[in-house]
Amino acid sequence: MTAYEKLYINGQWVPSSGTDTLSVTDSATEEVIATIPEGTAADVDAAVAAAKAAFPAWSALPKEERAAYLMKIHAGLEARTDEIASTIAKEVGMPLFLSNLIQAGLPKANFAIAAQLLGSYEFEKQVGNSLVVREAIGVVGCITPWNYPLHQIALKVAPALAAGNTVVLKPSEVAPINAFILAEVIAEAGLPAGVFNLVTGIGPVVGEAISAHPDVDMVSFTGSTRAGKRVAEVASQTVKKVSLELGGKSANVILADADFAKAVADGVGKCFLNSGQTCTALTRMLVPRDRLAEVEGIAAATAAAFTPGNPFDSSSRIGPLVSAAQRERVRGFIQKGIDEGATLLTGGPASPEGLEQGYYVAPTVFSNVTRTMTIANEEIFGPVLSIIPYDTEEEAIEIANDTIYGLAGGVWGEADHAKAVARKIRAGQVEVNGGAFNVMAPFGGYKQSGLGREAGTFGLEEFLEVKSLQL
Repeated sequence: MTAYEKLYINGQWVPSSGTDTLSVTDSATEEVIATIPEGTAADVDAAVAAAKAAFPAWSALPKEERAAYLMKIHAGLEARTDEIASTIAKEVGMPLFLSNLIQAGLPKANFAIAAQLLGSYEFEKQVGNSLVVREAIGVVGCITPWNYPLHQIALKVAPALAAGNTVVLKPSEVAPINAFILAEVIAEAGLPAGVFNLVTGIGPVVGEAISAHPDVDMVSFTGSTRAGKRVAEVASQTVKKVSLELGGKSANVILADADFAKAVADGVGKCFLNSGQTCTALTRMLVPRDRLAEVEGIAAATAAAFTPGNPFDSSSRIGPLVSAAQRERVRGFIQKGIDEGATLLTGGPASPEGLEQGYYVAPTVFSNVTRTMTIANEEIFGPVLSIIPYDTEEEAIEIANDTIYGLAGGVWGEADHAKAVARKIRAGQVEVNGGAFNVMAPFGGYKQSGLGREAGTFGLEEFLEVKSLQL
């Protein structure tokens, strides 16, 4: 077990003002693998003060120099790829081969992308007699989740630093070890003191203190819609900018002219990625009623190939959930689906055979789900797919949009037909025929899935103020 005893504030590893610690568990073994400081509001005060003091010099630094620092961080993460991948596989449960590609691969890419954007981004533009200037906001509080922990950190910290802001980061206390690795990399990269600060702890203490702090100029939050509402409420008292990336209940509309074998199999995979612990997971599969039996057969066969097991076992296709609380929550939803009359095709609330230890949930597929059922409306955040039959294309679009969320979606069908339907889906990103995730495209949601966008140029601009100089 590793004991992380200090926070990273003002370029130094310093003890928390509090004395309590939080435990981090291995999702596959349930063993405690680390302890971290349970930070306090006083720790946030110290971190914000350091960030505020560092802001003038950092924001005035030429963008080429900021880019050079970001590339040093990229190189540091690259050198620790294997360590990051194995750490997050333990924390979150993603199989190691996927963790290497996604959980370690995306964060280092995000720092390089932020550096590259600085090379071409125009911070000033002439509009008539005005010079429109984009400049750093100030101190940015970043509050991040556990499901893609370092990726979500990098999506905020990299563009915030690129834009010239200073940062106070509160990572999820459930999966925080990767954030300590990042802080070590940043320290080795030689960022000026106070530019990046790490305070670990729980949301109701550290997260609230960041959101409420009068010297925090912006809060960027990723997590549940419930927690995001609280962040926005607290932050509103100081009228600071808030960026929110929240929950989803994404629909995958399979049209009559789709390649069903390909579409259904891909859809099951998009639902089960990271054990379903993905905000954009395509958890509602909408299919023509007269093709339901065919879809059920393909979905059940595909789900059977998602072999649960230890993330470090090469035969595992799906790992455990992140915690005991999450496991019980997901099992509760599965039982709710059974109780409300959905057809259970595969899986169920019991532990997968031979995996009684660890936070495992059997990959589960329901059919004959109606739009009023709990499993069709609540974000489950586990490997649970709901197949919902529809009678007309218009009904499919209506069902897809019948949700408080609007983060993601998918459409399968003849290319032009699928694109036309995708335009009618009220969501921030919609896959057409399995289109690949694009790290440069804007990422964010409609409705209660959030405010603002991350990634690429749109993500950089979230961390910039706009000023007009009338000449």
